[in-house]
This record gives sequence, structure tokens and C-alpha cells, in this order.
Amino acid sequence: MEVSKIPHHSIQLIMPKLLRHINKSSILKSKLFQINFRSSGANVLATMIYHKELLDEWIVEAKVIQAKYKNLSIIGRSKNQKIVNDKENLKIKCKYKNSSFEILQNDVVFFQPNFYLYSMMISFIANYIKDTKDLLELYCGCGGFTLPLASKFNKVFATENNRHAVKLLLKSIELNGITNIETARLSDNETALALSNKRIFRRLKNIDLTSYNFSHILVDPPRAGLSKEAVNLSNQFKNMVYISCNPETFFRDLKIMKREIESIGLFDQFSNTDHLEVIAVLK
Repeated sequence: MEVSKIPHHSIQLIMPKLLRHINKSSILKSKLFQINFRSSGANVLATMIYHKELLDEWIVEAKVIQAKYKNLSIIGRSKNQKIVNDKENLKIKCKYKNSSFEILQNDVVFFQPNFYLYSMMISFIANYIKDTKDLLELYCGCGGFTLPLASKFNKVFATENNRHAVKLLLKSIELNGITNIETARLSDNETALALSNKRIFRRLKNIDLTSYNFSHILVDPPRAGLSKEAVNLSNQFKNMVYISCNPETFFRDLKIMKREIESIGLFDQFSNTDHLEVIAVLK
């Protein structure tokens, strides 16, 4: 089991400074619900979420703070409102073993939250997948595993239902100069329908699914686990990588699929909580 550490140093440094500014400002403090932090290592993205409409005076106050800290970008959110004062996307440089890549993320897409364990999770998967040809990936998000694992396969077809995540993934593919990844905005059910030729999607007009020779399927579902359609689709694959943020639904799905665990790793992304990330290579 890998044990997570405290938040990245850049977030630790900016938190108390930002809090001091907030406590001194009635405009920033009023009806502030929560703040979400993300870090690229050098830069920090802070999303301040409010139970009120954000007016021009809030923008002025936020810009004053950003001017003091060059590595900080602040986004303001309230109901049906989003204010970006500087950069919306973070570029994260990641390394594992002798490989490196860059991935874009922002405050509306899911990304592996533990900066320290992320590369270990990639290495765990890369070490245990064998006899690779092409990869089908469901719930790919902004490409947290798509990008680093692309070098292990001839081709990758990655699907995701979140349009914001797909847009970021396409930008990251171009940023890294990767040529063997194709992606489409499809749900798990739509992916199953497309691969079985039961439905034609305009979103796939430039993708030839018949050109793929899939050897593996990788899934990284939400806490609810796999849908019935995803389970049925996975049964067509000899090799499977299951990444789960909920051990209960992982073992539920494992029982349904009747697969054998070849390798399994537990990653404690949130110390002192019940949350565990599970990665399993299944036959």
C-alpha cells in the first residue's frame, strides 16, 4: 500500500496567504462557500465558490491578490456564473521512470488529486500490462492515464462523456505530439453501441473502429462503479485494467464479471480517511 502525503508544497504556501486576504475583505469573505485548490507544482489554481452573484468589485479584489502572487490564478464561481481573471488551465509536467509528458487540467474536470502518488499509479499499470496491441479506454477524463500509457500500445481509442475533459485531452495530445490516440465524446453505453455497430454516431465520422485490434480495456469509472453496459462490453476483452475510487463497487463489479485478479495495488490518496484508490489488472 502506498501512503499519501500532505498537499503539494505550493498549495500549503498559498493557503494561509489567501486566507489573510479573504479575512481582510468583506467582499471576498461574504457568502464564500468553499475554495478548491489545484497545483501544477509551480502554479496554483484556486476556485472560490460563492452563494451570491459576483460583481465587478469582486473582480477588482481578486485581481489585486493575483498581482501579488504570480503563481496564483483565481477563478470565481457562483450559480450560472464563472469569472476567470487569468489562466483557466494548468499545465502539469509528469514523470514516471524514464518517460515524461505534459497534461492540461482545469477546475471542471476530474484529475488524480494526489500529486505524489500519480506517477506511482502509472508505473504500476505499465509494469503489469503485457502482450499489448490496441487499448480501449472508458471514462478517460482529461487523459490522466491515456497520455502516459499510449506508448505501451499500438493505438488507443479513449472515450469520455464530459465535453470539457475531451477538449482538454485533445489539446494535451497535440501538446505532447502523440499520434496514436483517438478520442470521442461518448458515454460507456454509447461506446458499447458504437463498437457493436448498433448505432452510428456523427462524433465518430473520422474514426474507423474496424481498424483497431484491441488487446486491453481500461476503465476508470465514478464511485458508482461500472454500468451494466460497461460490464457487458468488458466481457469481450481478455485483459482488463480497472481503476476504482470505491473499493465496494470495485469488488461488486469484480464478482459480476467473474474475473481473476492478476495484480492489485491500493493507493491511499487521502490520508486519515476511508477513501482508497484501487488499481487491478484482471484476466
